[in-house]
Amino acid sequence: MKKIVVLGGYGNFGKRIVEELSQLTDIVLYVAGRNEQKARHLINQLSRESKTKLQPLTIDITAVDFKEQLQALSPFLIIHTSGPFQGQDYRVPEACIDIGAHYIDLADDRQFVCDIKQLNTKATINHVLVVSGASSVPGLSSVILDHYHSEFSQVDAIDISIAPGNKAERGEATIRGILSYTGHPFPIFKDGSWVNGYGWMDSRKISFNDDDDIRALANVDVPDLELFPARYSVTETVKFQAGLELTLLHQTMVFMAWLVKKKIVKNWAPLTKPIMQASNLLKSFGTDRGYMRVLIEGKDLRLKPKTIEWTLTADKGVGPYIPTLSAIIIAKKLINDQLDIHGAIPSLGLYSLDEFLPHAKQLGLQIREQVIG
Repeated sequence: MKKIVVLGGYGNFGKRIVEELSQLTDIVLYVAGRNEQKARHLINQLSRESKTKLQPLTIDITAVDFKEQLQALSPFLIIHTSGPFQGQDYRVPEACIDIGAHYIDLADDRQFVCDIKQLNTKATINHVLVVSGASSVPGLSSVILDHYHSEFSQVDAIDISIAPGNKAERGEATIRGILSYTGHPFPIFKDGSWVNGYGWMDSRKISFNDDDDIRALANVDVPDLELFPARYSVTETVKFQAGLELTLLHQTMVFMAWLVKKKIVKNWAPLTKPIMQASNLLKSFGTDRGYMRVLIEGKDLRLKPKTIEWTLTADKGVGPYIPTLSAIIIAKKLINDQLDIHGAIPSLGLYSLDEFLPHAKQLGLQIREQVIG
């Protein structure tokens, strides 16, 4: 039996991956983390409907003997969900390579994902696949762009937006990651050249699905900003923004970004817990509806102007499942011996939109495509 380890397996994203993979047969699935009680609690919740063997695993990725603990299990695949990835080194994927295990993570940190290729030679020699960023970005966002790219002779602009509902469950690691770059500069490709953008600034409002649900958005630093200009030969601009549903929370974040930019505050990340507690006081307001939109502008194969707008709508609180789907799809392909690729790469080109759609249907996600030109 193949042994699968989910690091952070009882966390916000990890538990959803464990829930999905527990429906597989002929594997042993380890719910791993520092808190055995939380791991056992999740296992007890899932045990009645699980089709696989679920085991708790007490392990700390910062432990000196972390690699040796993993090696004792002889795992086939490790899925790393223990963020935030901002500031993490590569000790986890390197340990996986050394023991001959495949590796997938849900990192959204730009440097962590983009620089994973420095492990490519070692991973290739050891015949393992190391995938970073198997989440909403760049995992799903690139799948959408790959699907439509062949319809363009030239891509002028890519504009991606993510807007979760205020009632959606959020993890501390995700918030800490966002706060780490709020107000700080990072390179963006704009008007054909590289310039600095600032985290959670350049606020704007857009309407999703042509209805009255208007959401505010602001800059976020994600791997897509670095990977997509070259991957899709973009001539002008690659934009990525996210937003909070409640105007009060969104504008507070914009103000916090301004304080950092003006050097009044150095970094908000150390205050993650009180900031999260404050935001949770307003969790009863707003909705559980979230959106993801990918807008592609350029020229079609006849050199005429063309725009494609792909919008995903998530209701009933299922939004937090979306960041897990890339990892789930890739993991299943590895387990079923459907991915014969070795090396260390960002999550690009490893599955198709057609492979995503059954999962979207199962979750009740609504997808709309608009083509102009």
